[in-house]
Amino acid sequence: MNLLHHDVVFGLGSNLGGRLYNLREATERLFFSGFIIEKKSSVFETEPWGVKEQPSFLNACVKARIENKYSPREILEIIKKIESDMGRVENFRYGPRIIDIDLLLMDSIIYEDELLSIPHKEVYNRAFVLYPLVEISPDWAHPITGERVNDAVLRYANPPIRITKL
Repeated sequence: MNLLHHDVVFGLGSNLGGRLYNLREATERLFFSGFIIEKKSSVFETEPWGVKEQPSFLNACVKARIENKYSPREILEIIKKIESDMGRVENFRYGPRIIDIDLLLMDSIIYEDELLSIPHKEVYNRAFVLYPLVEISPDWAHPITGERVNDAVLRYANPPIRITKL
């Protein structure tokens, strides 16, 4: 772990409005919130997860750095504000949304409270996260299981459709 900054990875998703624009706007807002964007994945079109009766999603991952003065909860507050400022309205779990920003990874820490788990609990269970993640952090190993992203992605025989670069 670097003493000067945190390395973080975000998962981005959108299935309402200008989906690609929403992903790019969220990335820009992360930058203007103090995150130094290091890598951006391709954008993948994916079927909805959880609730199937809704439009398909565009998903991507972004790897960034931020000063180490920020705690996981403070980073969560930043991304929730970005979502709100972009017009996200909380409806029902796994429902449609203009933007969804998940804090997937932060350094190699393990963190959990009532609002946040790092690494994200579902990071290795969702192809729409793993395929973009393998492009930007293929060698990242889960701090509990030790499984690497590039090995976990092999469990999914049918990759989502890659449509463009973020």
